[in-house]
Amino acid sequence: MRGLTRASGHWGHFVDEFREAVPGSTVKALDLPGNGLLNHQRSPLSVHSMVAHCRAQLVACDITPPFHLLAMSLGGMVAVAWAQEHPNDVAGNVLINTSMRPFSPFYQRLLPANYLSLLRAILLNASPEAWERTVLRLTSNLGESDVLADWLALHEKNPVSRANAVRQLIAAARYRAPTAKPATPTLLLTSEHDHLVSVACSRALARHWQCTLHVHPNAGHDLPLDDPIWVIQQAERWATGLNTVD
Repeated sequence: MRGLTRASGHWGHFVDEFREAVPGSTVKALDLPGNGLLNHQRSPLSVHSMVAHCRAQLVACDITPPFHLLAMSLGGMVAVAWAQEHPNDVAGNVLINTSMRPFSPFYQRLLPANYLSLLRAILLNASPEAWERTVLRLTSNLGESDVLADWLALHEKNPVSRANAVRQLIAAARYRAPTAKPATPTLLLTSEHDHLVSVACSRALARHWQCTLHVHPNAGHDLPLDDPIWVIQQAERWATGLNTVD
C-alpha cells in the first residue's frame, strides 16, 4: 500500500522485482479508495475505513489471510490499524518511512521546508506535470528521473481529485496509533535523508514499539523507488528470520 494520493502503479517495477524475490507467494498491490483504479470512489475520512476497503479488495481477489503487509507513509498507518483490528489477518508488517501520532509532532511528520512548495502547488492548481515534478523532487533523491513520464501518465489516466487528497490528509491527521508494542511482528525501514518526513519519526516508533529498524544512508522518502533492491533484501531477510523462529 502506497501513501497520500499515490496509486499501486507508483510502485513501478518494484512489484515485479518483489514477486521474483518471493516465488510461490501471491503479491498484490492495493489501491486506497480514491487513488489509482479506485479514483472514482470517495476517500474515507478515517484510516480504519480504509482498512475495511483493503480487506474487501483481497476478498474479491480470493486472497485469504494471513497476510504480510508492506506499506509506506499513509499506507503504513493502514497496515498498523489493520493488524490492530484484525490480528489474525496480519502475520507481519514492513513499514516504510511512515509517521504517526502520538509519537511524532506535526513538524516532523511533514518537514516545514515542504510547506510552501505543497501550498503553492495546491492553491495555484498546479498542472499535472508541475504537481508530479514537485512530488518527485520531495520524495526522491535520484534527481531528474525517467519515472516522471510514468507518473504523469498515471496522473492523467486516474487523477486523484483535490477533495479526495484533502480527505486523505484529514484521515492521516486524525489517525492515532496504539502506544503499546504491536503484537504483530513489525519491521521499520526509513531513509536518513528523507526530505519529506523526518527520519526521527521511524526512530520514535522503533523506540516505543521495540521493533527492528533499518536506516538507508542516502535514499529519499520513496525508498522503493530510490533503492528497491535494498528494500526487498531487508524485507526478505527479516521474513526469513520470522520463519526460522516459527
